Amino acid sequence: MYVGLKMLKDFVTVTPETLVKDADKLLEDNQLWMLLVKDGDELVGYVTKEDVRAALPSVISSLEKHELNYLLSKITVRDVVRKNITTIPPETDIEAAADLMYEMNLSGLAVVDKEEKLIGYINRNKMLEVLVEEMGLKQGGSRIVVEAEERTGVLYELAGIISNMKYSIISTGLFYHKNRRMVVVRVDTEDPSPIIEALRERGHKVVGPDDFKHEWKS
Repeated sequence: MYVGLKMLKDFVTVTPETLVKDADKLLEDNQLWMLLVKDGDELVGYVTKEDVRAALPSVISSLEKHELNYLLSKITVRDVVRKNITTIPPETDIEAAADLMYEMNLSGLAVVDKEEKLIGYINRNKMLEVLVEEMGLKQGGSRIVVEAEERTGVLYELAGIISNMKYSIISTGLFYHKNRRMVVVRVDTEDPSPIIEALRERGHKVVGPDDFKHEWKS
């Protein structure tokens, strides 16, 4: 999956001349953590909720009340904009974008074309939406987790067992827990017990919440 297929195309932006107090309201009203800053068609940077909120109290604490409204009308995004913005092209793999956001602790990424023109935006909410979609949650069915060996052909074997039983696989996912490989398979049935039994008969270790309860006890 590519970022260009999941990015937001209709999203809120501000300009360097936008008042900080207005940027704060946009962040609050739209439940955002950051806003991209454009000067005409040029992407010049971004502001975060922390930047905006930090600017307002510093002014309030040093002013008399009668001066507050006047100065709040003068403080603009230009005063707090961050220009070291990270951008990605639309052909970026969605998981690579998620990793970049995680490593750099970013709440979103600007998506630009070959001419560096802003064409989209992808944020944490969109990433969570993609995760839910890729795991097939909203398509129903049942979730089976197999602690799979690190050997060639394991995924093919699991899929073959399920397919031979005439069940459809909705989605698959791969996770690691303490160096143990967990294969998550969502199958199109409300009763996965026959599949689980067949997997165990073939020597596969099917796990569930009870296998991990000892890890999350206080």
